[in-house]
Amino acid sequence: MMNSVDMTANKVSPTPPKLRIALFSGNYNYVMDGPVRALNTLVGFLEEEGHDVLVFAPTTDTPAFEHSGTLYSAPSFALPGRSEYRMSLGMGGENKRRLLDFKPDLIHIAAPDPLGYAALKFSHKNNIPAVASFHTRFDTYPRYYGAKWLEKYLTNYMRYFYNRCEHVYAPSETMANELRDEGIGKDIRLWTRGVDSVLFNPDKRDLAWRRSIGFDDDDVVIAFVGRVVLEKGIDIFVESLIQARNVKALVVGEGPERARFAEKLPTGHFTGHLQGEALSRAHASADVFFNPSITETFGNVTLEAMASGTPALCANAAGSASLVEHEVTGLLATPTSADFATALERLSSDDELRSRLSKEARQRSLNYSWRTILGHLVDDYREALTTFHQDSAPKGV
Repeated sequence: MMNSVDMTANKVSPTPPKLRIALFSGNYNYVMDGPVRALNTLVGFLEEEGHDVLVFAPTTDTPAFEHSGTLYSAPSFALPGRSEYRMSLGMGGENKRRLLDFKPDLIHIAAPDPLGYAALKFSHKNNIPAVASFHTRFDTYPRYYGAKWLEKYLTNYMRYFYNRCEHVYAPSETMANELRDEGIGKDIRLWTRGVDSVLFNPDKRDLAWRRSIGFDDDDVVIAFVGRVVLEKGIDIFVESLIQARNVKALVVGEGPERARFAEKLPTGHFTGHLQGEALSRAHASADVFFNPSITETFGNVTLEAMASGTPALCANAAGSASLVEHEVTGLLATPTSADFATALERLSSDDELRSRLSKEARQRSLNYSWRTILGHLVDDYREALTTFHQDSAPKGV
């Protein structure tokens, strides 16, 4: 009697088809920030994997860096009072024709602005699934500019917008839970962030560089890294450092509030915008990383600090709380200057605590591999495609 043969054993799984992705963002190359870095990393990864990608976003004549992929400019204008940022005016007829010719399998929207809304309308009209990544609590920004009354209307719009996407990709579990609680998004998945643990490394600490910018070796240097804007909590950063004793400020970043920030911290050192090796050196050369922002949805700079072995003090809010484990990889505090100052004094006076948090933070950061994280996102893309085409009834916007 012949032995039966499992004919499936030698079958080779078919290679998944390559994807055609259209990405829409409010900023892709004219100001460097955490979301922009993540989106450029994503596009670079997709192209390396053989997928086709087109990016549509507002642009300027003076981009901040060389972007990844093919970028088409969307009509836009400079925001009044925040001219470094631009607001789109929609997609424009030429870009709509490009999109029709491209025939995307999937549309990925990174901001619920007029361009994002135009992309969402296009997706529903042309029976193409749309997914969205959630990067910023835009609805909380008005509170920093004397217009808190706008907040509930923006939240309602965000609920309307994201509930019309197949998936919403949140950068952390705490943010995902916050969106679920507020009814923002019908199917919320995780798209966390990665870090280059070779570039951001404790070995980049440079005492000679610290001395060259005015710090003594025994100074406890507190770093702020990010856009110098009100919504990043710079006022509470200043108030906390003034109340804390025996600390010095290192501010890495650029923005419209820099002059006022520098005036309030006359003994601090302001580097302006840094990237690459210069940024990793600054991270590793600080003694504490302080992120007071409550608008973070993840906190790329916090992860970079952790990889650099710099203990983090952060607001106990959604984005930061997903990265920093209190008393293990850093400290979390309620976002008041008094509580932050108490935590800063504790960190500045306890070398052993900083050393322990530094080692744990570095170890935890090694879990955040870009390739693994982006591979999972592509799997979610494919799932969105499958479920969408199983139920492809037109959806109105």
